[in-house]
Amino acid sequence: MAKLTPYFYSEDARSQADFYVQALGGQIIEQMTYGQAPGTDEALKDRIIHMSFIAAGVNFFIADTMHEPPGRSSSFDLNLEFKTDEEAQRAFANLSEGGRIIMALEKQFWGTLFGRLEDKFGIKWQISTEALKPQ
Repeated sequence: MAKLTPYFYSEDARSQADFYVQALGGQIIEQMTYGQAPGTDEALKDRIIHMSFIAAGVNFFIADTMHEPPGRSSSFDLNLEFKTDEEAQRAFANLSEGGRIIMALEKQFWGTLFGRLEDKFGIKWQISTEALKPQ
């Protein structure tokens, strides 16, 4: 069985990871800079070559882009499903800060909260709550 870990490329990996950790709760697990690699150009030494962090209980990887600007997520969203309405509302509000709400977080006809947003880094998120299990 495979394990899926989203990997972001960023213009500022430290700021983006810090934003997600603050918005969703979590922590930076580890980071490596280009300066740790042999023969790195002095101008790049403080840039992030790899960082892992946990936000909302999910593992993520991130690195600074070096050769091309980071793209916008146009053909996929990341979905975070929460147990409670309060958790979903808090995550939606925090992630949408400085970004754009695509679809307001509201109760849907299928019975759960659901909303979509694009954060200030261009990542599209779906925020939802768990479906209630029939009795």
